[in-house]
Amino acid sequence: MIKSFLLYFATAFTEILGCYLPLLWLKKEAMHWVLIPAVISLVVFVWLLSLHPAASGRVYAAYGGIYVVSALIWLTVVDGIRPTLYDITGTIVVLIGAGIIMLGWRAVD
Repeated sequence: MIKSFLLYFATAFTEILGCYLPLLWLKKEAMHWVLIPAVISLVVFVWLLSLHPAASGRVYAAYGGIYVVSALIWLTVVDGIRPTLYDITGTIVVLIGAGIIMLGWRAVD
């Protein structure tokens, strides 16, 4: 279970980084060379996504919950913005939903 969560977080980090770097370039806050690590990050993201136990909608739905948590961590650490009560509440709702999906697929399969 811990291995799966670490894989989810690594997948989310590479996806966020792969999208963040081009954003910096588009906003003219970074040079064009940042597109190279962005592409590499997105390639690693796709590869990591393929390593998940089952490439199904349920796995992607559960990943979505981890992605939201990762995005708020990124917001705090990289952007230096403190999450609001709404951010935290929304994250809790998303994690509850992801948890229901994860528990549900274990009961069905």
